[in-house]
Amino acid sequence: MQTTAAERGRKFNNVMAAIAARLPFGLNRIVPPSLLGFAVINSFTFGVDLVLLSILHGVLDVVLWLSITIAYACAFALSYFLNRAFNFRSHAPVGPQFGIYVVVVIVNYLAWILGVGSGLAALGVDYRIARLAAGACEAVYMYAAMRWVVFRN
Repeated sequence: MQTTAAERGRKFNNVMAAIAARLPFGLNRIVPPSLLGFAVINSFTFGVDLVLLSILHGVLDVVLWLSITIAYACAFALSYFLNRAFNFRSHAPVGPQFGIYVVVVIVNYLAWILGVGSGLAALGVDYRIARLAAGACEAVYMYAAMRWVVFRN
């Protein structure tokens, strides 16, 4: 029996809710399933980002700013569609919603990716470590923006 995208999204959400309900130290009362789902999806897409960055800059010797930009754009397009389908299960029209997402991503890119990531690399921090630091900053910003702006009810 073939499952639909809606069923897969519901299953993903149910698994995240079950895990969130079992978090220790009272975290089960404050960590919503969507935060856990965001962490799972964006950990995966962040891995995609790092692999692409390493290939583009480390192997193909593409300049750092362009490598960061290409890897980032690919990873965040993937993040949008995975979060839309599985985590936030949005049924809003894609066009306007994706437009809002693009604005959120541009702000994120300028502030965290180029600002923190390239800034740390310019100060001598290895570009992969700089990207990890920028990733921590962007995770907080992106979850808040996706939950309360992009995929708001």
